[in-house]
Amino acid sequence: MAISSLAQETMCFIGQHLVFSDAEQVINSLTGAGVNAKQIERICHRYGQWIEDADTKVISEQVYKEYDYQKANELHYVSVDGAMYLTREESWKESKLGRVYQPKDIVEVSPSRTELTSSTYITHLGDHKEFTSKMDYHLENLNNLVFIADGARWIWKWVERYYPESIQIVDYYHSKEHLCEFAKLYYKDENKRHDWINKLSQQILDKGIDLIIEVLEELPKQQKTTAKRNRLISYYKQNRDRMQYHRYLEKGLLIGSGAIESAHKDVLQQRLKLSGQRWTMEGFRQMAQLRVVYKSNQEHRIKQLDCVD
Repeated sequence: MAISSLAQETMCFIGQHLVFSDAEQVINSLTGAGVNAKQIERICHRYGQWIEDADTKVISEQVYKEYDYQKANELHYVSVDGAMYLTREESWKESKLGRVYQPKDIVEVSPSRTELTSSTYITHLGDHKEFTSKMDYHLENLNNLVFIADGARWIWKWVERYYPESIQIVDYYHSKEHLCEFAKLYYKDENKRHDWINKLSQQILDKGIDLIIEVLEELPKQQKTTAKRNRLISYYKQNRDRMQYHRYLEKGLLIGSGAIESAHKDVLQQRLKLSGQRWTMEGFRQMAQLRVVYKSNQEHRIKQLDCVD
């Protein structure tokens, strides 16, 4: 039985929101169409694969997204991160997710809360080189980029090689987290530890990381914490230029990567990491592609596909 284009679009939309059995119930309750979960699953995976194939083709041809002159020169934030998902073939596998957005996309919804109203998402399950190729499609023709990420070396190697003129920022909260982990070992007195962390955290924001490196180097040595301290100093020195938070704040820039961490939950985990789910790698990629298409407000990509069941 042929399924109309509108029905297939509906299956994709509901199927990327809900598990297929629930999607069947919702669609049939609202439309009386009489579709079943297997049909919805098949349609969702087919559309997801077509999107994946289209992206792969563009990458292989080294074609990059075009922007008008104004947009190409506007500030764009770029954040990337990875999270682990259970697959049938390789057990836990990391899926990378990228998020590209602009300052104008950030709106204040309350005095203490902001919200991102629009973003472009990019995802890939597997090798980071294939993921960065997908990212390059969106970034190559943008001229004013700010990267915010954790300290993963593959991220910064990619950025340094292909976007050396960009601003690079290690997420402030990751840099503080490393400081807190060291302090737990070094200061047994809880009050003293909290005072030390609070003081240095503020100094990081006020003066950047250089002063913190000096403080760590001048700390009286403890045999049990020397190795940890040395690793922390090395981490800060490697990322020194990416941790000058006072300069970024003076320019009105963001210094935290919360946008990408929340995106993992909203874009991928909400559908792909439900209780008991264990995807094939192919199936994961297909469904992940549907999720990023809808979350990026790119429904037109679904409408452009002429899929016949």
